[in-house]
Amino acid sequence: MPGTTKFATTMSRAVVTPLARLVWRPRIVGRKNVPRHGPVILASNHRSFVDSPAITLMAPRKVSFLAKQEYFTGTGFRGAVSRAFFGGIGAIGVERGAGAAAQHALDLGLERLQAGEAFAIYPEGTRSLDGRLYRGRTGVAWLALTSGAPVVPVALTGTEDVQPVGSRLPRLARVTIEFGAPMDLSHFGEASSGRARRHATDAVMEAIRALSGQEPANAYNNPPSTIVERVKQVLRRDDPTQAVEPD
Repeated sequence: MPGTTKFATTMSRAVVTPLARLVWRPRIVGRKNVPRHGPVILASNHRSFVDSPAITLMAPRKVSFLAKQEYFTGTGFRGAVSRAFFGGIGAIGVERGAGAAAQHALDLGLERLQAGEAFAIYPEGTRSLDGRLYRGRTGVAWLALTSGAPVVPVALTGTEDVQPVGSRLPRLARVTIEFGAPMDLSHFGEASSGRARRHATDAVMEAIRALSGQEPANAYNNPPSTIVERVKQVLRRDDPTQAVEPD
């Protein structure tokens, strides 16, 4: 029932938000930088599974973000709880993938922006396993240049300690979330221009880096294809001798 679902998601947010503030003891910087009305893109670094809840629960307005479709397709009590929780914090279920699937995901984000809402995205694409800031995919620029929405750079710190790579359960750790000044990307050009999208995305990533203080990887964050590669990427965090990957 639609009414029941709406009630469940509302209750989910009402319960989870104060609980998250109690457990994470968040330090929130720059809340005034997030426009209270109209379309806006929150472009963040990505360090942990809990990044999306952290952004949506600590932002000064309702924020939507993309999440795996599996969170909305479960059955029974567990499935109902999952749908209520992720729906309550603004998740939009999508099938993961490249090509048409990726464009469909961007189109869903564009719909939210065209409706005057706030939409969060991770230009890196996937979580950083070694703590470095990876090169941004140009979907964030396409959304901004197509919708005309400003981009607010976001830096998350501490979420990697709440749920480290490989951890199944969250831990107690303090989270800092910093919202930077809104960026108007329109001067970079049209959304149809690959050069405009690339330069606009690079500007967004530099703004995120300035807030987060992360070391730039100067490479795309392609998920490790093997367990060995995944372990090496995690260990890189503690090995200063590792060379920066080529672009």
